[in-house]
Amino acid sequence: MAKNTGLDGRSRDENGQTRAKNGNTRIDTLRETYGEGLAPGMRGNAHLNTLLERTGSNSLSEYLRNHKK
Repeated sequence: MAKNTGLDGRSRDENGQTRAKNGNTRIDTLRETYGEGLAPGMRGNAHLNTLLERTGSNSLSEYLRNHKK
C-alpha cells in the first residue's frame, strides 16, 4: 500500500493514522514548516516537549489551534 501524504506533510501509516511529531523535534526545525512566528520567545534549540509543557498543550496540533494569530 502506498503512503498518502497527510496533514502538514506527514505520512499516514497503513491503517490511515497520521504519525505524530517526535517530542525531541527542535523548535527551529518546526519553524521551517510553521513559520518564524511559532513559539515566540522560545529559543530554537528548545524541544517540542518543552513547548508543550510550558503551554499546557497535549500535542503540536493542539498548540497550533490554540495559538493562531
